[in-house]
Amino acid sequence: MRVTTLGLASSLAVLSQASSGHKHNDCGPTNNTVWLCGDSTTAPGGGHNGTEGWGQYLKYSFPPNIRVNNSAYAGRSARSFTREGRFQAIADKIVPGDWVVIEFGINDANGYFTPANDTKYRVDCPGMSEEPCMGIFNNATEIVQTYSTYLKQASMLFLARGASVILASPLLTNPYQSGTYKYNPSIYTYYAWSAAAALGGPAAGVYFVDHGAYAAQATKLLGQDQVNAWYPMDNTHLAPGLADVYAKAFTLGVKCGGSGLGYQVVNTTSRIEGPVLGACLGVNATMPI
Repeated sequence: MRVTTLGLASSLAVLSQASSGHKHNDCGPTNNTVWLCGDSTTAPGGGHNGTEGWGQYLKYSFPPNIRVNNSAYAGRSARSFTREGRFQAIADKIVPGDWVVIEFGINDANGYFTPANDTKYRVDCPGMSEEPCMGIFNNATEIVQTYSTYLKQASMLFLARGASVILASPLLTNPYQSGTYKYNPSIYTYYAWSAAAALGGPAAGVYFVDHGAYAAQATKLLGQDQVNAWYPMDNTHLAPGLADVYAKAFTLGVKCGGSGLGYQVVNTTSRIEGPVLGACLGVNATMPI
């Protein structure tokens, strides 16, 4: 059996160099691009069958000079996005001042499956260490990393090219699927926050947005009937109306945190807050973005 090493060209050794040398624009990008990396909850066309990804609506929160490139792809995890060279393809195109949003965590775990027996080749190593584990891909042994490592590797790749990075927590599944509202943050929320902190946080150009929590707040305000109607295919994929709400929820998280990108949002925080999205969350006081 052959062994293949599938990963980014950058390594964790680049961290100190990328963090200390990175110059990000606190006033936000001008004539720059916001790149989106994610799965079907973000991607164009969502999970198909009339669903849509929230990334398709993000452009409406920014002026025309800020472009949004939705490079998310259905069915992907941080592992498969890395293996397929999708992070690298974005890095090859970004210019200083761009922003990159990374949001996975839906396909990175699959019940009792591990990288060694996952037939969709998406599951990451468990935990958040830098120790790899062995997986299988195309009948070959694949060296697989933890979710945290994939996020840090990708972030350093973008930081080295002068971009700023937002690590976002994954979206929730339908919180009303049991008949009553219930939301518990995914462990990938902590992984994303921890990766942002390990990379140096805002001082290094790396930010955390708790997108899942802002989306959860919106679903509680929308109510069970509306939310159930907006999960038309299953409890994961979004109707266009809910994708639009989740895009606005992400924008609220960006705006509440006061990052440079937030200054480019076309509406003030007070105009975004309200009966649909709710208010700024206290998480931003302890996990600044």
